[in-house]
Amino acid sequence: MADRIELQPAPESVAAARRWSVQCVERAGLGALRDTVALLVSEVVSNVVLHARTPCELRVDTDVRPLRVEVRDRSDRLPNPVAAVDPMSASGRGMVLVEALSEAHGSAPLPGGGKVVWFQLAERPRTGTDG
Repeated sequence: MADRIELQPAPESVAAARRWSVQCVERAGLGALRDTVALLVSEVVSNVVLHARTPCELRVDTDVRPLRVEVRDRSDRLPNPVAAVDPMSASGRGMVLVEALSEAHGSAPLPGGGKVVWFQLAERPRTGTDG
């Protein structure tokens, strides 16, 4: 079963989502994913705050492998496909990061309206070069 948190479309929700999602993965013994989860959750929740401007629900499912994270909001507008980012732009890199760092990702309309944006992360085995 996935853990869930409701968030408002406010800038402080990004930090709250990041802290909460890191607690979820650490509680599940997936601490190796904490930095990537924090970064990608920040990006997808920031997109809700900046673009959807609706309340959202963040879900972290630590019972499945790979780990699955979903953000559901009330906007029907799906994210743009990942395209070239203007290096001078202050934004536009969120979904590029999601694509680069996740095992899989996507978005889909929800039956009752709105959408879900999701990504999956697999825990990487240690390489033996650590410490």
